[in-house]
Amino acid sequence: MTNRPLPGAAPPPGPSAQPASREGGPDGAQPGVAAPPAPRQGGSGPAKGASPAPVRTAARPGRRGGGGRKSPLARGGWTPWLYLAPALVVIGGLLVYPVYQLGLISFLEYTQAQVSGGEPATFQGFGNYATLFGDPQFWQVLLATVLFAGACVVSTLAVGCALAVLLTRVRAVPRLALMMAALGAWATPAVTGSTVWLLLFDPDFGPVNRILGLGDHSWTYGRYSAFALVLLEVVWCSFPFVMVTVYAGIRAVPAEVLEAASLDGASQWRIWRSVLAPMLRPILVVVTIQSVIWDFKVFTQIYVMTGGGGIAGQNLVLNVYAYQKAFASSQYSLGSAIGVVMLLILLAVTLVYLRLIRRQGEEL
Repeated sequence: MTNRPLPGAAPPPGPSAQPASREGGPDGAQPGVAAPPAPRQGGSGPAKGASPAPVRTAARPGRRGGGGRKSPLARGGWTPWLYLAPALVVIGGLLVYPVYQLGLISFLEYTQAQVSGGEPATFQGFGNYATLFGDPQFWQVLLATVLFAGACVVSTLAVGCALAVLLTRVRAVPRLALMMAALGAWATPAVTGSTVWLLLFDPDFGPVNRILGLGDHSWTYGRYSAFALVLLEVVWCSFPFVMVTVYAGIRAVPAEVLEAASLDGASQWRIWRSVLAPMLRPILVVVTIQSVIWDFKVFTQIYVMTGGGGIAGQNLVLNVYAYQKAFASSQYSLGSAIGVVMLLILLAVTLVYLRLIRRQGEEL
C-alpha cells in the first residue's frame, strides 16, 4: 500500500531540489539574509495586519565587537622592552642625564664662587645665551669650526672611498698590508697621533722640512698652515672607518653589475658615480653623519698641536673655545651654553641631511 499525502499538505521535495548555497539561493537572495515566507497557495499574499518577518543581517567579516586595532604594545607585550631595558638604562645614565645637567647649568650663573659653595647659583634665563651671541669672537670661532669640519669631512670621505676602491683592485698581500696600516692609524690614541705628527713637522728635528727643503719653517705659527696640519692628522686617524665600511659595502655589490658596467666601457670614476655610489648610499649616509659629528667637535688635535688654540686664539674651534670659557675662565655657564649650541647644530644638520635623503626615496 502506498502512502498518499494528506489533503492540504505540502508535497515532499523532489530530486531536483537543491539547498541554497552561501553565495545566494536559487531565488537570488543575498548571503546572510533570510528569505521572506512564501505566500499561501490560493491566496494573494500575507494576511492583512500581519507584521513582516524580521530580517537578519550577517556580521561583516574581520570585525570584532567592541574593539579596534590593538596597539603595538598590546600585540607584542612587554617582551621587546625587557630586551631594550639594559641599553636604555645605560643610555639614560651616560647621555640623557649629562645633557640635562648641561642645559640646566646654561640657564644659571655658575662660576667658581658657586662651585666652591661661596655663593648660591642664581637663575639667569637666556642671559648666558645673550652674552654668548653678543660676543664677536663666538661668531668667528663658529665660522672657523664649520669650515674646518667641512674640509675634514670632505677629505676623509674622499680618501676613505678612494682607498676602499683600491682595496678591491689589489691582491691579497697588498690588501692585508693596507688594512693593517689603516687599522693601526685608527687604533692610535688622538694624543699620541697628534704628538707624532708634531714631531714629523717639527721645524728643528722634523724629517718633513728636511725632505721638502723648508729649513726651520714652523707649521703651527701661521693660522692656515696650522689648520692644514691638524686637518691632515684628523684625516689620517679618521679615514680607516670610512675605508673599511665602504669596502664592506662594495664587496656586497654583485660582481655581475660591475662586470656589465666595465663591458659597457665605463671608466672607474663613472662606475663609482653611476653604479657604486647609488647602491652604497645608505652606507655613505652613516659614514657622513659620523664624520660630521666627529669633526665638528674635534678637541684633542687642536688643543695638542696648536697649544690650546694657536697664537691669540687664531685656531680656536667651538670645543676648545668652550673648554677655555668653562675651565680657564671659570665661566661654567657660558661653557655649558656653547655645548648646548653645538648639540643643537649637530642635531639640526643630521635631521636636515636625513630629510634630504628621505625625499630622494632612499630607505635608511
